Amino acid sequence: MVKTPAKKPATKPVSTTAMDQRIHPVILSGGAGTRLWPMSRALYPKQLLALVSDKSMLEETVRRIDSPQFADPLVICNDEHRFIVAEQLRGMKAKPTAIVLEPEGRNTAPAVAVAAHMLAALSPDIVMAVMPSDHTVVNTKAFRAAMAQAAEAARLGYLVTFGIAPTAPETGYGYIKAGRSIKDCAGALSVERFVEKPDRKTAETYLADGSYSWNSGIFVMTAGAYLEELKKHHPEIVRATRIALANAQRDLDFLRLEAESFSKATSQSIDYAVMEHTKNAAVVPVNMGWSDVGSWRALWEIANKDEAGNAISGDVLTEDVHNSFIKGDGTLVAVVGLDNVVVVATDDALLVSSMDKVQDVKKIAESLKAQGRKEHLTPSKVYRPWGFYQSLEEGERYQVKLIRVNPGASLSLQMHHHRAEHWVVVKGTANVTRGEETILLHENQSTFIPLGVVHRLENPGKVPLSIIEVQSGSYLGEDDIVRIVDTYGRN
Repeated sequence: MVKTPAKKPATKPVSTTAMDQRIHPVILSGGAGTRLWPMSRALYPKQLLALVSDKSMLEETVRRIDSPQFADPLVICNDEHRFIVAEQLRGMKAKPTAIVLEPEGRNTAPAVAVAAHMLAALSPDIVMAVMPSDHTVVNTKAFRAAMAQAAEAARLGYLVTFGIAPTAPETGYGYIKAGRSIKDCAGALSVERFVEKPDRKTAETYLADGSYSWNSGIFVMTAGAYLEELKKHHPEIVRATRIALANAQRDLDFLRLEAESFSKATSQSIDYAVMEHTKNAAVVPVNMGWSDVGSWRALWEIANKDEAGNAISGDVLTEDVHNSFIKGDGTLVAVVGLDNVVVVATDDALLVSSMDKVQDVKKIAESLKAQGRKEHLTPSKVYRPWGFYQSLEEGERYQVKLIRVNPGASLSLQMHHHRAEHWVVVKGTANVTRGEETILLHENQSTFIPLGVVHRLENPGKVPLSIIEVQSGSYLGEDDIVRIVDTYGRN
């Protein structure tokens, strides 16, 4: 779609005297990351994983905006990820203005509309920076400088994205054709054309043309300008998100959108819903070491490599292997005589793929889902607001787990209809409620929870509590938990 750039934005340039001059980050954390299976799972997706550093991608995103240039972030995430997101933010002492929970994924346009409604209530002239939580940026200084340029264009009424110089004819990215420079806004250019994910031949012509850039998926605009443009093309999204927000409920540290209204918002990306149609689109070209880490190949490209071109992490042995990505997560991985491959091993799954076919890894996750298996959904280590549990062994009528409880945390007061449990404390101190009695257990002590008995596990100490739990019974599913009292509002 070719657009004639507007001589002047339709939106009125905003006053910069009375308004908050900081950029308000809106962090989107709702993706599933199926192309990075088996590390990324539906209930523990790539943005919550430490894939490129010792911090998760969400934590790296928050750290990138830790400067006076930015206000505290507004985070929008999947309901099922809420406790992990909150814990990671708490661990780095971040103080989000809100953690908004989507009842279901409706793509980026409705999610950003919710944020825009919230910020516009303070002032429609507030500049918001919409950024995915699962991208990497190597050069934070360049990122912040580009943000400043984009904010100036946004205050002139433009809706701005960052343009990344293409290095290959990628077919998985959208492309932007830049136009003229924008007066009074150094570094910003008007947008002549948006193109969504072209075929390879077309992508090769864009690469040769030199005036196209990759669309980074990072957007900067005022809250009012976004809502105004969205209303022109998708008024139902504006209406549905406004009602969902008006009827939202506070839930501990979260803001839970009203599900019925939110479901009426058309599922659309910002690109399709707004950026391809607006006459006020602008792009700020920036070289900041950006990647969307959309595949194992993308992760290999940004990783440190040995002299054979291999990116290796974990307990790995290789012999005559070249240009490959090999990752062992707690499992010894040995690879011999292969080139241009991806090998990723977790404790419950193994992926082996040609580097040229890594885009198809998502088909494996889809196949697992279609078969009713659980390996696409959750890893063996499952995080909860109190800590985590990890499956160690499963068999007919029994299951063995490691349970780790954070200091001062507790599980819900609960009971089971179909299973009994044996608990052995291997580290820390456990305060156990079992029926009418309360007992204190130390390392190498144990207890038995009979079927049907109300019980609770608490960590009263200052170090993490670790117990080995052996479950036995006719049904061992997680849905055989009757929560009677729950600190986290799950009963």
